[in-house]
Parts: sequence; C-alpha cells; structure tokens
Amino acid sequence: QVQLVESGGGLVQPGGSLTLTCTHSPMAAIFVIGLFRQAPGKERAGVACLRKLDLTTYYADSVSGRFTIARGSERNKVTLRMNDLRPEDTAVYYCARGPAILDVDSNAIRSDIYEDWGQGTQVTVSS
Repeated sequence: QVQLVESGGGLVQPGGSLTLTCTHSPMAAIFVIGLFRQAPGKERAGVACLRKLDLTTYYADSVSGRFTIARGSERNKVTLRMNDLRPEDTAVYYCARGPAILDVDSNAIRSDIYEDWGQGTQVTVSS
C-alpha cells in the first residue's frame, strides 16, 4: 500500500495560481499518480495523471492548458500547477496511486482504477 499526502491547497482569487504537492511513499515508477477533485454535491472527477516512468501525462478537458502535472524536485513528490483558476475549480483535491497501465488516456483518470488515496486538500477559488 502506498501512502499519499496532499498539500498546498488554499484560497485564491479567480485568475490566480496555486501549486498542489502530492507526497507519496516509495512506489514503482511504472505506476501512475492521479489528481482528482470533488466539489460539493458532485462526484469525484479525474483532473490529471502522470506516469513517473516516462513522464507521460493526461489531462481532463476542463483543465487542459491551465493545469500542469509534473514530477517534483524530490523523487517522492508530484506537483499540480494550477493557473487561471476559476470558481468552478473549487473542490477538495486528492492524489491517488493507480496501476501500471499501457495507455495513458482518458481511462487513466477513472477513479475506480486507483487503489491508494490521500486525505485531500481544499482549494477555494473566490473573490
């Protein structure tokens, strides 16, 4: 089992930026790290994922071009840089460890394939 902890959430104005960090216990690079979010009254939705082995990424359409997932400066970290934040980005953000997958596509951000989850961090976009 992989332990994951999210950090970096907070309150930001529309148009602003925020960087989330997912710190995880040691894991094989073939696995994927996914970032998800859940807004009040809505289902958990995939945002982005990263396969650490080759840095392949995938983004949900709603964040493509605004968010960037990347390997952190330390081996056990993954970051999500969020730019041009909008009120609809308000949610609890979670990171999770997924399986080894062949194709990093839309199926790679389905929450049902992820096995280990962090506790989440709140992101609020409001003026």
